[in-house]
Amino acid sequence: MTLGRAASVILAKELRTEFRSRELLGTTAVFVLIVMVLFSFTFNPTSSESRRFGPGLLWLGFLFAGSLMLQSSFLREHTNDTLAALRLAPIDPFSILAGKMAANFLFLLLVELILLPVFAVLYNVAMLAVFPQLLLVLTLGTIGLASTGTVFSAVAAQARLRELLLPLLLLPVLAPVLIASTEATIGVLAQPSEFSLVWLTFLACFDVVFLTAAWMVGEYLLEE
Repeated sequence: MTLGRAASVILAKELRTEFRSRELLGTTAVFVLIVMVLFSFTFNPTSSESRRFGPGLLWLGFLFAGSLMLQSSFLREHTNDTLAALRLAPIDPFSILAGKMAANFLFLLLVELILLPVFAVLYNVAMLAVFPQLLLVLTLGTIGLASTGTVFSAVAAQARLRELLLPLLLLPVLAPVLIASTEATIGVLAQPSEFSLVWLTFLACFDVVFLTAAWMVGEYLLEE
């Protein structure tokens, strides 16, 4: 079975599992919504302040969403030794990671698209005119968040203190992605819009480098 075919099978399995239970999507969306509402009442920003500080709060909410979703990415595979069965299958080990990365990316992006209108209303930020540019930033930033989180979720799932290990591994590596995504979002939401290719190029390069590294060492990441 080719890498793409195996990854698509893993992706389909992840989608079926989640949309049957709706545990991660519902819990994550509600949690991040509460966080954003609390932020809006705490800071009570004006429109100009929202364009300056709002993107940082927005990506902080996305980080919370990723932390909740990615924690269980590989944990549920240990219930019935599903991960061991997947490792024994005649497929490229990276296809397991690729399928889970794609699923986590779609879940995170869906939550982000649900929360964007809420953010726009709470923080009085106009997004419709710059939505294509904002979607590009979200896509590149979410690829970095999902791919990094999936890899470290695979590593942490084998550890005894996995709940503590994942944030410790993830946050230092994600710092450049969060900074670049926040700066790019600030530029997009500025008036007038200051759409810069510098941060987008950084995000694209990070995604390519990290995905390539994950492909090269994917076999070892899934070993016990």
